[in-house]
Amino acid sequence: MSIAIVDTAPVAEVDGTAPVLLTVEEAARCLRIGRTTCFSLIRAGELESLMVGGLRRVPADAPAAYLARRRAERRAA
Repeated sequence: MSIAIVDTAPVAEVDGTAPVLLTVEEAARCLRIGRTTCFSLIRAGELESLMVGGLRRVPADAPAAYLARRRAERRAA
């Protein structure tokens, strides 16, 4: 399995500041994966998320942390 380098540029900024939490769709877009795959990563515990009220949110740094872990696993293999 190969891992591509992706641009994890900030998604839509509000009031000129980067978001602290992303929607699952925004996190999926950062990782260049589908929404369903993103939910699978969340369910498997591979991508950090939390519930805010009834909404699932992903910390803005979680996609980059996921990629860093995957890269480290690949190097170790």
